[in-house]
Amino acid sequence: MGQAIHSFIKRHPNEMGVAEVEAFLTHLAVDERVSASTQHQALAALLFLDWEALHTDPGAIDAVRARADKRLPSVLANDEVRQVVARLTGVHALMASLLYGSGLRLLERLRLRVEDVDVDRRALCVRDAKRNEDCATMPPGSPGEPLMNHLRAVRRLHEDDLARGCGAVCLPDAFDRKMRHLCAFAPLCALI
Repeated sequence: MGQAIHSFIKRHPNEMGVAEVEAFLTHLAVDERVSASTQHQALAALLFLDWEALHTDPGAIDAVRARADKRLPSVLANDEVRQVVARLTGVHALMASLLYGSGLRLLERLRLRVEDVDVDRRALCVRDAKRNEDCATMPPGSPGEPLMNHLRAVRRLHEDDLARGCGAVCLPDAFDRKMRHLCAFAPLCALI
């Protein structure tokens, strides 16, 4: 199969047909043993070339498909997680504890806001979670005090910024105009 691939590498795409595309994709799967996603990306690139650049329809392509991995993801044992988190400090330790203990995805954790944390009920509100739905989860028991310390430090930082005349937040799009009477920093936002 390898020799067949080299025979048409320097040919113009207009001179090649479905047979060469199938041979190339089969070569990727069988000889090169690429992942299914790599082979799929190569197919998508070839189809884009045909449709957009050459304005041709390649037709049905029947190549040997690369197998998708069916491995289970690696999961750390509880002791291993404790060892990793124990080596972290400050905000990084707090983030890792929240990620692992509450089952949040990284982006969900990064989108958390102060008002999403309900300390009294021990709940986290996760906005735009899977399938764009909001849901609630429980934070782990260990970061309770570190989380409160972090929130207090952030509040002090925000109050210091406000005292210095900073800390304004510009509202997006037309919301700034609609809510100008509620926004103490509307004149500042208009200048930016």
